[in-house]
Amino acid sequence: MQRAPVTKTRSLALCLAAYAAGAIAAAAVGRLAGDRLILAALLADLAATVVVFAFSLGLDNSSIYDPYWSVAPVAIAGFWLVRAGTNGVALRQVVVLGLLSVWAVRLTLNCLLRWKGLQYEDWRYSDFRRFGRMYWPISFLGFHLFPTAIVFLGCVALFPALGPAARPFGVLDTLASIVTASAIAMEWTADRQLRKFLAARSREGGGHQGRGERGELLEKGLWALSRHPNYFGEVLFWWGLWLFGLAAAPSWWWTVAGPIAMTAMFLGVSVPMMDRHMLARRPEHAGLVSRRSGLVPWFPTAAPSGSRLRRTPRPRSR
Repeated sequence: MQRAPVTKTRSLALCLAAYAAGAIAAAAVGRLAGDRLILAALLADLAATVVVFAFSLGLDNSSIYDPYWSVAPVAIAGFWLVRAGTNGVALRQVVVLGLLSVWAVRLTLNCLLRWKGLQYEDWRYSDFRRFGRMYWPISFLGFHLFPTAIVFLGCVALFPALGPAARPFGVLDTLASIVTASAIAMEWTADRQLRKFLAARSREGGGHQGRGERGELLEKGLWALSRHPNYFGEVLFWWGLWLFGLAAAPSWWWTVAGPIAMTAMFLGVSVPMMDRHMLARRPEHAGLVSRRSGLVPWFPTAAPSGSRLRRTPRPRSR
């Protein structure tokens, strides 16, 4: 959605101000829960979300919230690590914080690199402006509060993983490391392949070449095995964090609610929403829906006869 011109530098400065204000509010509210560390982190998380929403409302752009997804988990993990009273730094803590930081930095930078500034709002949000005055209640509940709750639920597994766990680093931790690192690598690879594809298509003006690397739809690399490999990498990342928590304290198995909720959100909301968006702009995407996995990378089925639809002449972003 196009708005009044605002430089990207100024947009980033305003976004940074929003998160600085959110951090101050989180620190103040988190103190109210005292030593109840999970409750304290939850209250702080909610307070920061409200502040970021206030900036979204004031700047009339819900995309201000986008970096929150990757910034909040690092803050929550750091808070628990400092307040848990651990004796020294265990190998599990180093590995978990290292992987979490790599994931957060990469995802945040990817978000900011693709963000064009405050004159644009992501289509996932702007499409809901058709509801008029109900847009901002929808934005608060659906675009701000709901993802905050899902991410926090996924972060709960970090509490036993970062605490003074009795169990040493073991085989399950090794598996968790492999799963989490693989998830980060998959997200990075999928996003890099998508950026390369969009850049090539933009240079060629949408091109009139066939499908594939120079065509209308991305069907190379990881995207040949899944319609949304970046989403799968994100889901897998949260399952990896849960495995760390399980390795540290098996009695915390119930934190599996986090990755389950994350998986359900992507399967029930993100994948269908992106597919509808693609189908509305590129009817030939229907062919991918019929023969390619929506989330888990897998071998595609054979294209049905007559499934190739006429290519659209103009390029649009995925």
